[in-house]
Amino acid sequence: LVLDANTGQNALSQVKAFDEALGVTGLILTKLDGTAKGGVIAAIAKAHPIPVRFIGVGEGLDDLRPFVAEDFVAALLGMDE
Repeated sequence: LVLDANTGQNALSQVKAFDEALGVTGLILTKLDGTAKGGVIAAIAKAHPIPVRFIGVGEGLDDLRPFVAEDFVAALLGMDE
């Protein structure tokens, strides 16, 4: 399932609906190129044990990257430098 990170908490209801209907096996979150939008990943992880496979951090194809939880948390906390 591909989700726009800008949808915020609405992403939770989308994941729930699609998972109940189809059995979602993984997520791709797009538009994670700044601010606290990444908080939706934590909310989804808490409510639904579905792995995040990729994240989109920009506009181009090269901006779709494998999701590495440790790297994501470090970037979210400003410890990625």
